Amino acid sequence: MDQATFIFDILIPNLGEGFLVTLALIALSAPCGLLVGMGVAAGRVYGTRPLRILAKGYVVFFKGCPLLLLLFILYFGLPSLGLPLGAFLSAVLGFIFCNSAYNSEFIRGAIHSIKEGQFTAAQALGMSRGQVIRYIIMPQAVRKAFPGIMNEFIYLIKFSSLAYMITVIELTGAGKMIATKYFMFTETFFILGLVYLVLVSVTTVAAHFIEKKYRIIAQ
Repeated sequence: MDQATFIFDILIPNLGEGFLVTLALIALSAPCGLLVGMGVAAGRVYGTRPLRILAKGYVVFFKGCPLLLLLFILYFGLPSLGLPLGAFLSAVLGFIFCNSAYNSEFIRGAIHSIKEGQFTAAQALGMSRGQVIRYIIMPQAVRKAFPGIMNEFIYLIKFSSLAYMITVIELTGAGKMIATKYFMFTETFFILGLVYLVLVSVTTVAAHFIEKKYRIIAQ
């Protein structure tokens, strides 16, 4: 079998299902990771002392735990405690925990860069503490933290390949199965690399335009 026949007649058509699984992993993990990260960041900055300690512990643990080990804990460890999650859900939760921990640090730094007078002024206008955080502080913080958040999104695209290690047949897993079946490893992984490169490149270009449109010029 020549390389062109393998790539266009076998490899690319059979990567479609794995590609959709990869997109599903990213589509579920990224928004949830951002929302949880926002909550953790708000808890660390504005929460009570117990909440701040809990939020900091969350960040320390999930930043310090290797993602692959976290996936193993969720998929192989929790069933022994009577909490079977399934491969796909374990992967999504692992990505959310890891992504949100890093996002929370970017957002927390952005919150600290916002002038405290905005909080006081908003409360003087009758807004509650929660409303100020939700409608005044957090939108600005996310926009300021956007470059870091997008870096984590790009890492998530690449790290989604680790889901194969807990039997989720995403893009890399599908490619590995095809390569093993036809013994065409170089061609398969080269195409996989190109696919990930395209995904990252499209994300980078989109992030550039979004950042340019919504960036905060001055307080």
